Amino acid sequence: MATNTPLPDFPLTLPALPVRDTVLFPHAVLPLTVGRASSINLVNSLGDEKLILVIAQQDAHVDAPQPADMHQIGTVALVHKVVRMPNQSLFIFTEGVTRARVRNWVQLEPFLKAEVEKVEETPMPAGPELEALQRNVVSLFQQVVSLSPTLSDELQTLVLSIEEPSRLADFVASSIPSLNTRERQQLLETPDVKNRLETVNRQLTRELEVQQLRSKIQTEVQDQVQQSQREYYLREQLKAIQKELGEGDENQRESEDLRKKIEEASMPDEVKAEALKELQRLARMSPAAADYSVTRNYIEWLAVLPWKKSSAHEIDIPKATEVLNEDHYDLEKVKDRILDYLAVRRLNPTMKGPILCFVGPPGVGKTSLGRSIARSLGRKFFRLSLGGVHDEAEIRGHRRTYIGALPGQIIQGLRRAGTNDPVFMLDEVDKIGRDFRGDPSSALLEVLDPEQNSTFRDNYLDVPFDLSKVLFITTANMLDTIPEPLRDRMEIIELSGYTEEEKLHIAFRYLIPKQCEENGVARDRMEFERAAVQDVVRHYTREAGVRSLERQIGTLVRKYARQIAEGKDSDKITITPAVVREFLGGPKVRMDTEIAERTRRPGVAVGLAWTPTGGDVLFIEANQMRGGKGAFTMTGHLGQVMQESMQAALTWVRSHAPELGINEAYFKEHDLHIHVPAGAIPKDGPSAGITMATALASLLTDRPVHPRLAMTGELTLSGDVLPIGGVKEKVLAAKRVGVTTVLLPAENRLNVEEDLKPEQLDGIQLHYVRTMEEVLKLALPESKTEATADQQEREAVLQKS
Repeated sequence: MATNTPLPDFPLTLPALPVRDTVLFPHAVLPLTVGRASSINLVNSLGDEKLILVIAQQDAHVDAPQPADMHQIGTVALVHKVVRMPNQSLFIFTEGVTRARVRNWVQLEPFLKAEVEKVEETPMPAGPELEALQRNVVSLFQQVVSLSPTLSDELQTLVLSIEEPSRLADFVASSIPSLNTRERQQLLETPDVKNRLETVNRQLTRELEVQQLRSKIQTEVQDQVQQSQREYYLREQLKAIQKELGEGDENQRESEDLRKKIEEASMPDEVKAEALKELQRLARMSPAAADYSVTRNYIEWLAVLPWKKSSAHEIDIPKATEVLNEDHYDLEKVKDRILDYLAVRRLNPTMKGPILCFVGPPGVGKTSLGRSIARSLGRKFFRLSLGGVHDEAEIRGHRRTYIGALPGQIIQGLRRAGTNDPVFMLDEVDKIGRDFRGDPSSALLEVLDPEQNSTFRDNYLDVPFDLSKVLFITTANMLDTIPEPLRDRMEIIELSGYTEEEKLHIAFRYLIPKQCEENGVARDRMEFERAAVQDVVRHYTREAGVRSLERQIGTLVRKYARQIAEGKDSDKITITPAVVREFLGGPKVRMDTEIAERTRRPGVAVGLAWTPTGGDVLFIEANQMRGGKGAFTMTGHLGQVMQESMQAALTWVRSHAPELGINEAYFKEHDLHIHVPAGAIPKDGPSAGITMATALASLLTDRPVHPRLAMTGELTLSGDVLPIGGVKEKVLAAKRVGVTTVLLPAENRLNVEEDLKPEQLDGIQLHYVRTMEEVLKLALPESKTEATADQQEREAVLQKS
């Protein structure tokens, strides 16, 4: 039956041929391979009437499709030719005739047969819109054909001969190679010609963009290949010219240079074998290869590392002592530990170096102490700051598979130092980060373990390097944030803050000469009175170290340098307290006055706290509100432990109300409020327990706490005072702010005797307490005479200010 022969009247009963991943459009010719037994039976049963229904499966993986597995709309097709293949399958040529919808399945065996009806199309009215849409589809299709390597150029001419909109949409849809089965089936099931043309137009636009991008990529790749071929030919010509001129092979010369460096590096046998292996690989590699520069850099890194190059300095204990005393005042415990190490090192040069960890507030000389150790040993010094380091690769390095890979900072530091036994300072080890990129502190475990670091493997080098000769020194402000396994590998040496007397010595011996030199002022042109420096320490700084003190002294020197530069003063100047106030302005810190002022009223007690920057004082304020219901409010950005300490303090005071002379009904009629300034700073810890109880007792008995008295200690519900930590820092903080009396737990007496020198306790009276009753007896006045004396002392301090 020819396609122009009229079809029998619908509905028709036709054999149904299921097809996978294929959609036949009307007026399109499609060759099909028939392999299923049911489909072969269908083709063999065809007589003169060669009409069949070609219908797509919903799931291409179904081998024996049933009616439920079929789409509802297919194409009535004419079978033109059947070819039998050697493997018993059939090859048929079909031509689509019209769209048809299945009304009913009338036969399932030996093949499918269905009753179908024609799908009537909704034509698009003729007019400018139809003409514009047709022209756009034709134009886009021609551009796609011209760019596509799989479509024949004859399609550009063929599409121009199609005038009917419906046939144009079907022809283009069957020709676009990027349409999948689902998209083709949707177009087959769209009877509205306008919608079908618009969908085809969108698909052509997308296909055109893809083809243009593919063409651009193809062009760029072709250009790169041509450039590579050009460079190859030029390089070969250059080799030939060099050979004619007798200049030899540049690659061979480079390989020989690297081989010489490897021989001179004194590598261990295992490392040398790896270096020579990579060198042989490099010699066989073209300089244009992607791995050439990576391999060459790797060999150079191996060749420049100090595998066996050590500092050839004799250890001189007297000289080391002189250097340490010259660079640092006091710090006797630290100096003794360093000299012990040097003495053992002199007797046993092969000993493994200890891992020292200096812990203390900022400005106490941790980093500068490391420099002094290196100078006393005659070794190179390298400092690596670990603050904020998040990436494990900063320690272990990147693997060579990454672009721009480098060894970690440990290996890089040894290369810069040039020896395998430098003093290597790891600064701010307590501020290491941790996130999805790894845990640098875990990577440090191998570096800082004397039993493991003799075979340290950097990810980049991937060969062992001996770190056992390196003297590692770490610094930290606090130990709490250092992971326990890492802390276990280090010897902790604590550097507490300085007293006022020690700061004066440091200022005159180190800070003043240093600032004069840095600011271009001759030392003999400035004379500092002791009272002036003391004034700076007391009223312009509030720190455990001397960093802020150095800045203030620098400001004084710069002010005088400016006067010299302006020609106002060319003679010698003496820095007196009056000059300090002229140059630095009014006092910035008046803690002695603040303590006297704030403890004038009942309910205020002074506690002592430990912070990462040293000791500090803490004001505990209590107040009451009449007409309440016994509520208890706690404010001041307090942690859970500190809130529990407040509850324990209130419980103790309420349970001892009769002894303190407090009416028990008072707590039902009043609300209490405890506040710890400053409210924006987080605070936590148990050591303020006795201070809170004292503030409450002071408030409720209407007795102000003795002036210039501070305390620290943990309180139990039964009134026992438990020991606390950071004793030295807290006592020094009390002395710094003008406190004259300090209450400490009795069990901390040994800490005072071991950690504090007699001169550090000058001007401070220590009282050791075991119970809360002892605390109140020492902190609150027992008589009107004591209260009057306290008031006179406060007035004297305030008047002096």
